[in-house]
Amino acid sequence: MKRRDVLSLLAVTGALIALPGSDTPLSRPGAAASLVETGPELNTYLWKLFGLSDSKQAVYPMVRHQLGLLAKGLGESQSNASRQQLCALVGDLYQLAGEIFFDANRYPVATHCYILAASASKEARAFDMWACALTRHAFVELYERRFAVAAPILSAASQVAERGDSQLSTRYWVAAVQAEAHAGLGDLDATKRALDGAEQVHNLSGQLHNGGWLRFDGSRLAEERGTCYLALGRPDLAEQALTTALSQQLSPRRRGAVLAELAALGAERRDLDQAGHYTHAALELASQTGSGYIGRKLEDVKSRLLPLMADGRASALHQQISALDSAAYEGVTHVV
Repeated sequence: MKRRDVLSLLAVTGALIALPGSDTPLSRPGAAASLVETGPELNTYLWKLFGLSDSKQAVYPMVRHQLGLLAKGLGESQSNASRQQLCALVGDLYQLAGEIFFDANRYPVATHCYILAASASKEARAFDMWACALTRHAFVELYERRFAVAAPILSAASQVAERGDSQLSTRYWVAAVQAEAHAGLGDLDATKRALDGAEQVHNLSGQLHNGGWLRFDGSRLAEERGTCYLALGRPDLAEQALTTALSQQLSPRRRGAVLAELAALGAERRDLDQAGHYTHAALELASQTGSGYIGRKLEDVKSRLLPLMADGRASALHQQISALDSAAYEGVTHVV
């Protein structure tokens, strides 16, 4: 996961996306034709592998190889139809690349991936995919606590999603993420409206997501409510939602994030027994998975422990989280 290599590939692919296709049928099909035929199935496989892997970074070499092939395909002379299909594959796979970098806390590179994914999806006229790429871009801004920056990106994502497939869950996922932006800006009423809007996903039937760039089915809404209410300083509502989330079947990464938020809730209440119990459980999962996503949630625990540092238990928890941060940073710098 060499940063310079990734940025170079992003630049090349971005330039190729901007080139027009041709209305003239090609006499000799090349790599592009093969990619159009096999690419969708391979992309689906890579998303499944990402979901099943405890270490998300382990999937990157295969993703990088396929991204290189897609760039090569875009560089060939091709019809408009073939180019549009390749752009859809690029928009799909660059969202996955962005997820891998996001999980490794490499937010600038993840942002570049999401921006390119949005551009490729726009060229493909894949509105749902385009809206999801914008939403993932906004997620980076949320985790950097730039809520006022995230809000207009999400507004744009909502407008794009309205042009997509109404039977898919895209617009409801956008609403769920908008709730986090509203919570970060301290607007309780807007947060509740967005969450209630996201709940409407349960009115859909049939295949409402594809398990890849769109995975929202409403099952994460308890977690998202907990995140929002914690940000709004409503520990009563946050604990109810997070406890509900913890009772569900969660991946190690998601479970670790919920545990970290319950630890933050304990620190906010000055309940160091609760903070310690959940922090230790989250640290264990963070160590097992190498997930920067859990680590980022634990950073919030650290900040909430600062007013309690006169107590040795708070100081010890702070040091343990810091030790995880140091180990994660050293590991990531070796691979990114």
